[in-house]
Amino acid sequence: MPGPWEHRTITANGSRFHLAEAGTDGAPLVVLLHDYPQFWWAWRNQIPALAAAGYHVAAMDLRGFGASDKSPRNIATPRSCFDVAGVVSALGYSRATVVGHGVGALAAWSMTAFTPEVTTAVVALSAPHPLTLRRHRLPVGTAAWLQWIQAPWFPERSITHGDAVEGYLRACSHVQEPVVSQAALYTEAMRLPFAAHCAMEHFRWQVRSAGRNDGRAYMRRLRTAPAVRTLVLFGEHDRVLPPSLYRYDAEVAPHAEHRLVPGAGHFLPEEAPDAVTGALLEFLGGDGPEPSR
Repeated sequence: MPGPWEHRTITANGSRFHLAEAGTDGAPLVVLLHDYPQFWWAWRNQIPALAAAGYHVAAMDLRGFGASDKSPRNIATPRSCFDVAGVVSALGYSRATVVGHGVGALAAWSMTAFTPEVTTAVVALSAPHPLTLRRHRLPVGTAAWLQWIQAPWFPERSITHGDAVEGYLRACSHVQEPVVSQAALYTEAMRLPFAAHCAMEHFRWQVRSAGRNDGRAYMRRLRTAPAVRTLVLFGEHDRVLPPSLYRYDAEVAPHAEHRLVPGAGHFLPEEAPDAVTGALLEFLGGDGPEPSR
């Protein structure tokens, strides 16, 4: 899709990843990670604004989404961290600020546990700390959806041959027009070969690893992760992960700054683009930090 960005495919961590890039090469790097059922396009309002403010912006299609590789093997949140770190290195940088939304926010939260050497700061949208999500009860609807997608074949079929994408966007957004208006585009992306299965595997790993050695190791790494500057944004009307959950972040991430986004639901970059852009620019700071290289 044309716009004030350039498209690029790079090899990192043994796979190929698509990026939408803007800004000056060598400027401080900001990596943007999208949520399900989206891809880099979810950040279309933030990319040009961050670039104009003096940052090198790379909106990345996560493994299994958009135009990135779609191997369903070994999809896991820690691997997403290594994917991001590999992209940062492939772009010629040693460090970056990582901004994630939803499933992308789980990766952003986890960066300091697995790749602290490349993580300057973290911004998490619409997702409490992963330890909070493991320790505290999720809303009934969210828990039911996570259980539903554990079934084989049927969740993918509802995406590729049904209206599951539009239904999810409609159910989880509060300001619906900017989100639901993109349903056809996001549905098309989710119907690419293997995309639906890969997307489900991101969530399945979070559930299925809980009682396994890899999940326990993930939790241990999170508990001992170094603290970096962290901003958390959450929507006032988010029904997926409501504002009441975020108070528990103080137990596991007392260093994080939390901000409520009034009038918005789950899909903050699209429902409240100006508020998200303003918060990012304020957090990143004026003319920007020192270059990340």
